Amino acid sequence: MQSLQIGELAKQAGISVDTLRFYESKGLVKASERSEGGYRLYSQADSERLNFILQAKKVGFSLKEIQQLLTLDAHKDQHTCNEVKQVTGQKIEEIEQKIHDLVVIKQALQHLHQACCGGPESAENCTILQSLQQTKEASTCNG
Repeated sequence: MQSLQIGELAKQAGISVDTLRFYESKGLVKASERSEGGYRLYSQADSERLNFILQAKKVGFSLKEIQQLLTLDAHKDQHTCNEVKQVTGQKIEEIEQKIHDLVVIKQALQHLHQACCGGPESAENCTILQSLQQTKEASTCNG
């Protein structure tokens, strides 16, 4: 594979040039060289690194976590599989917590939704609005 310019690499990866520039600004990917005209040129290794980043994003890793994984990948001989597995284990725990939080939010919304008659009358006595107001007042009272 010959060197690719930024637009070619972005197109090949299925992302925008702006996204690729953003990844560069975060230090995740960097052009291997520059053309005589000053254009960024990307190698096969750069393309593979970008693919790594995109695959990691697909499974939910943040850019900070991807940087950590890239560091582990770059120095495989200095790290263990256990270290890499710990990163994924932490991500699973984070996702499980988010799922739990979303279930709690869903239950609260369902309770509000079911408490409302949904009739054509004015919202002046809407139980959803009243409940939200009471929650605000209760949290204000509790400090």
